[in-house]
Amino acid sequence: MTAKPKLCYFRGRGRMESIRWLLAAAGVEFEEEFIETREQYEKLQKDGRLLFGQVPLVEIDGMTLTQTRAILSYLAAKYNLYGKDLKETVRIDMYTDGTQDLMTMIMMAALKPPEEKEENIALIVMKAKTRYFPAFEKILKEHGEDFLVGNKFSWADIQLLEAVLMVEELKASVLSDFPLLKAFKTRISNIPTIKKFLQPGSQRKPPPDSHYVKVVRNILQF
Repeated sequence: MTAKPKLCYFRGRGRMESIRWLLAAAGVEFEEEFIETREQYEKLQKDGRLLFGQVPLVEIDGMTLTQTRAILSYLAAKYNLYGKDLKETVRIDMYTDGTQDLMTMIMMAALKPPEEKEENIALIVMKAKTRYFPAFEKILKEHGEDFLVGNKFSWADIQLLEAVLMVEELKASVLSDFPLLKAFKTRISNIPTIKKFLQPGSQRKPPPDSHYVKVVRNILQF
């Protein structure tokens, strides 16, 4: 029996959440080991498990992998979510890079001082509505298909849904001017594996709160 992938990260979203999403969408069960102390983190470094001294860390197929993008690309290819040829793959890369830029802004906003957070969130919502969501609305309109690339479910669809839901947590009405993206959200959310991941009690993590931020700051010492 093949061992389940093992994910090692903090007890929250961060850079591991897209990896959780991709595995869940592929219908793959995974285990998690949570880093909750500085000592745990230092032991991972001392044991040579963190190539560049950073998490996420994923153990899969006899390998110990770090670097988020490399892990996601491997998983997408392994589970047939990375297009049928190089032209589809590069479009998936292009779209996921775009959504990752947006999600990184949201991740970093959680670490801002309270007095800067509100202004930062307003800026993120504005960029979503003027830069990122119009681009995906245009893609969906131009090809008129259910999925972003090759009319087949891919990593690009998974990560766009993740990004959309993250922005909706900041402003619930953010999709009001994007009917195709709104329909896309409904469609992808109803794919059985994703529907299961969106249910309470799954391994999906909640938005970062002050406790999570404090724990991560203490572990990484910043």
